[in-house]
Amino acid sequence: MNFSDAGDLRPRAYDLIVFDWDGTLFDSTALIVRSIQRACEDMGLPVPARHEAAYVIGLGLHDALAHVAPTLPAEQVPEMGQRYRHHYFRQQGELSLFDGTVELLQALKARHHWLAVATGKSRQGLNEALTHVELRGMFDGTRTADETASKPHPMMLQELMTDFGVAPERTLMIGDTTHDLQLALNAGTHSVAVSYGAHEPAAFGDYPARFVAHSTDDLHRWLLQHA
Repeated sequence: MNFSDAGDLRPRAYDLIVFDWDGTLFDSTALIVRSIQRACEDMGLPVPARHEAAYVIGLGLHDALAHVAPTLPAEQVPEMGQRYRHHYFRQQGELSLFDGTVELLQALKARHHWLAVATGKSRQGLNEALTHVELRGMFDGTRTADETASKPHPMMLQELMTDFGVAPERTLMIGDTTHDLQLALNAGTHSVAVSYGAHEPAAFGDYPARFVAHSTDDLHRWLLQHA
């Protein structure tokens, strides 16, 4: 889709735009759900329904597994994490960015926004994903759940805002889950939700998201006009 350049002369509303990764930029929701379900099978646990497994996407892995398997003894959570990673990494190479994502990020870079990622992935997992999709130079900063507090604690955004010297009102968080929207709310930033990821858009009504995008093109268009 072609997008108008008319907004290029408009002053930026946001200096820092922070994206969630899985389900927002990267089309990985279905694989994460299957990997959680298979890890539960491996551990002899009840297998969560799709919506139950999808709910925890965006949280740090330890928090996510503790939520879907509350009866699992704490000492077995690392083993379950290994089973999850086994299933996920077997098929990670088949995943890709949502169509139009590269063009969206390039357009924002051309308008001199700082771009960052705040994700529930581990540092190793995010670095591997960035290498796989050849986006390492696209982002000015990243935060992962194993190096700071997991969503929805505001620390990820607070640290990124400090890194770039950007105030909350000049920061926009974009994500596909209520964890992302609560993160933004906790950090005092604005937010935009996308409906094509892990959480049902009906859940977004409890949060003051500025917009709900139903496709990458939809998100691209809104950002060019309003960000």
